[in-house]
Amino acid sequence: MSPRRARRADEFPKGPLRPSGVDRVEEAADGDWLVRTVTGGSADRPYRCPGCDQAIRPGVPHIVSWPHWAGGEEERRHWHTACWRNRLNRGPGRTRY
Repeated sequence: MSPRRARRADEFPKGPLRPSGVDRVEEAADGDWLVRTVTGGSADRPYRCPGCDQAIRPGVPHIVSWPHWAGGEEERRHWHTACWRNRLNRGPGRTRY
């Protein structure tokens, strides 16, 4: 009998699976946001993540979000998925836009 191996944390889903390209509303302390998951295959150009100020390379899955109000789509931003999840844990004055 072979020993059982421990599962890595990245082998488990981080939340409910969502289809790519479908908008959802997320309510958070920083307001309501429309959020879209972008698959790597549909990401065809580089973007700059406002959370870490690093490039999101073409082909990398990520999040697109914008404020959930009329005209909010003008403030649409592309985020690394981890940066989006951790945006509320950032200290004051650390937001990069």
